[in-house]
Amino acid sequence: MTTGDKVKVAIIGSGNIGTDLMIKVLRHGQHLEMGAMVGIDPASDGLARAARLGVPTTAEGIDGLLALPGFQDIRVVFDATSAGAHEHHNARLQQHGVRVIDLTPAAIGPYVIPAINLDQQLDAPNINMVTCGGQATIPIVAAVSQVATVHYAEIVASISSKSAGPGTRANIDEFTETTSRAIEVLGGAKRGKAIIVLNPAEPPLIMRDTVFVLSDLTEQSRIEDSVHAMVEKVQRYVPGYRLKQAVQFDRFDAGNAPNVPGLGRVAGLKTSVFLEVEGAAHYLPAYAGNLDIMTSAALACAERMAETQLCAA
Repeated sequence: MTTGDKVKVAIIGSGNIGTDLMIKVLRHGQHLEMGAMVGIDPASDGLARAARLGVPTTAEGIDGLLALPGFQDIRVVFDATSAGAHEHHNARLQQHGVRVIDLTPAAIGPYVIPAINLDQQLDAPNINMVTCGGQATIPIVAAVSQVATVHYAEIVASISSKSAGPGTRANIDEFTETTSRAIEVLGGAKRGKAIIVLNPAEPPLIMRDTVFVLSDLTEQSRIEDSVHAMVEKVQRYVPGYRLKQAVQFDRFDAGNAPNVPGLGRVAGLKTSVFLEVEGAAHYLPAYAGNLDIMTSAALACAERMAETQLCAA
């Protein structure tokens, strides 16, 4: 249901990601209106903050959400819990025809990165936001794929240990598996690999991402132009997303071709891209760009979905 020119949404998960997303909806939602904040810890800061801001709350999880007065008006639900819990949440919500945006690595629905394929998945009942590392790095792989065949892509996401909550830590395996697969599906690489590093440095460091792409030989300027264009697309919804230095290149001929697992020795052009993601600090610290890019991407998806629904109404 829509209220005026707004679509009502709910957030399941009152931790860091869910709370930051709520504040983004309240401050910057053009077509979205908060309908509920859902948690399982009555003492969580997210639920307390939601109540102070006038958002309906429940500490009874998915059952509490379904029982809330006004649930029938909620058309989109963000799930910011865990991969294990998401399957159950999605099954319950699909029974009511609610669209689901999954911020866990569960990957029940299609992978979506706004800069790459959002418009192609607007009708999907469930979309998956991949992972923080995927949202930051896969657009770069896709940018290279637009101008050359990509044989292999490897990403390393380095995040502050302080920004990794219990959900992130419990889903490390799912992170690497989901991100690796999405590098292939959305990035266009024949093979993908993902690594996450939890950095305990003090003071906490801003999220850094490294992308290595091995592709067919092509003009380096074409790759540079494609990468810069993609960075600008991501910056439209994640202003703190930026290149840390110029794109770097290495050429490998048949004599020194690297050995790619599953593909053997592959000659070509290696592109190295170094990124930094600074958070908007709506609720989370600025160094937690890994969480901010997830909430910003999810918000961009919901806004586009809501805009489509409102236009069709």
